Amino acid sequence: MYKVLSSLSGHCAVSTGQSCCSPSFAKLHLGSGAVCQKSAFKYRPAELPEMPSCNFQPEEYKGMSKERMMEIRRQNCNPMTMKITYYKKPVFIHQGHMQWLWDVDGKRYLDLFAGVATVSLGHSHPKVTEAAQKQLKRLWHTTNIYVHPTLHEYCEKLASYSPDPLKVVYLTNSGSEANDLAMLMARLYTGNFDIITFRGSYHGGTQQTMGLTSNSPYKYPIATSSGCTHTMCPDVFRGPWGGSHCRDSPVQTIRECSCAQGHCMASGQYIGHLKETFATSVPSQIAAFFAEPIQGMGGAVQYPKNYLKEAYKLVRERGGICIADEVQTGFGRTGSHFWGFQGHDVIPDMVTMAKGIGNGFPMGAVVTTPDIAASFAKASHFNTFGGSPVACAVASSVLDTIKEDGTQQNNLHVGTYLMTELAKLRHKYEIIGDVRGKGLQIGVEMVKDKASREPLPPEAMSEIFEDIKDMGVLIGKGGVYGQTFRIQPPMCITKDDVDFFLSVLNKVVHSYMDRK
Repeated sequence: MYKVLSSLSGHCAVSTGQSCCSPSFAKLHLGSGAVCQKSAFKYRPAELPEMPSCNFQPEEYKGMSKERMMEIRRQNCNPMTMKITYYKKPVFIHQGHMQWLWDVDGKRYLDLFAGVATVSLGHSHPKVTEAAQKQLKRLWHTTNIYVHPTLHEYCEKLASYSPDPLKVVYLTNSGSEANDLAMLMARLYTGNFDIITFRGSYHGGTQQTMGLTSNSPYKYPIATSSGCTHTMCPDVFRGPWGGSHCRDSPVQTIRECSCAQGHCMASGQYIGHLKETFATSVPSQIAAFFAEPIQGMGGAVQYPKNYLKEAYKLVRERGGICIADEVQTGFGRTGSHFWGFQGHDVIPDMVTMAKGIGNGFPMGAVVTTPDIAASFAKASHFNTFGGSPVACAVASSVLDTIKEDGTQQNNLHVGTYLMTELAKLRHKYEIIGDVRGKGLQIGVEMVKDKASREPLPPEAMSEIFEDIKDMGVLIGKGGVYGQTFRIQPPMCITKDDVDFFLSVLNKVVHSYMDRK
């Protein structure tokens, strides 16, 4: 018997020799009110991959029933919360510890999505938790009208991680708010209005940033920010141009490439399309160009080498500033660098960040140059919670912990191993079309077949997605057509965790192919 029956009993249980559905097992591990999931699951215990051990014991859940939670969700929560439960059978989360989550029935999950790339260091990381507790005992809240040390200590520390001249920090509550402010500051500084972003991009859900976002599921049929133009995303897998040496990634596309060493035809072709956008779709002078170093919601899309360097040059020639949206790629997630833009050998004029900045605590930031920041003083702008004492204490601890725990190095080591192994599954299965990313910002694009590169249909994606969850792993989905599995875990995962996930993915995809 395997040591862990994660998908059957749902537990972080060590081998006991008991059936997972025996009364003693249920009482010991699930609580007296738990229901065994054996009848609803597709796989026999002997077929289940072994989940890595875990020495953390979660609290027994004694809260409201799942039925009552769903009733409240239907009656008292905005209908959107019903739409985004993500699974046909929702996951009811109770507790988390580092890379692990437990549901209300006691089932343990390996979390490879981290609340959408947000829990950067791990759920309830002890060092960050301690920093929050200390600050909560000292001072919960005061505004930045007053001068308090936590704010200034953090701003100085964050600025020290940014290259010159990116040294001025404005703290916000979210990435959407940071991008909203970045749009405003770009227009104030340049005196221009038009902003360019990529198709497939996601930069926020406010009415203003919805104009930046170029991904239909996140757009409402209302007037959003005008002056936003979306140019072709230089996607070397799905786009018209691409080859086998384009990306700064351990894994390249399977497309053939005849480019000479050090040259990339695809980059030149996509730059040509950007030039056409300048010539046809925007005025001669623009305000800004927004780009994620690696697209997040777009499905971990990577651009050809040197594309951003040439794009930045063209933007600046037209009076615009270059803005790197590091909401998902920042804080060492790409492994090779602390910021995603550093992997492109560029320095933007402004950087926006959120998510991993606070390991799940609501926080964001805009970091820019002194000259651009000065333009923001043309009127008064106030943020009640931006830079709160607790937020700054948490975010400061995140920076310290990344260094102390060797988190960035772990991302590079474990992420490269994961991508290399995923590439082997790509060669094994016709429906795995592409594997890409850097560090622990990874996408696995699913297709009908490799020749057509047509997206795997939503119902097939959902079936595979649900099975992966039932076997004890949580991942994300993205891409313009919802065709890409996203892997952006807490950055503390190990090679043992990776091997477990690879076994699960292999089992699920193999089973799906057999059922086709």
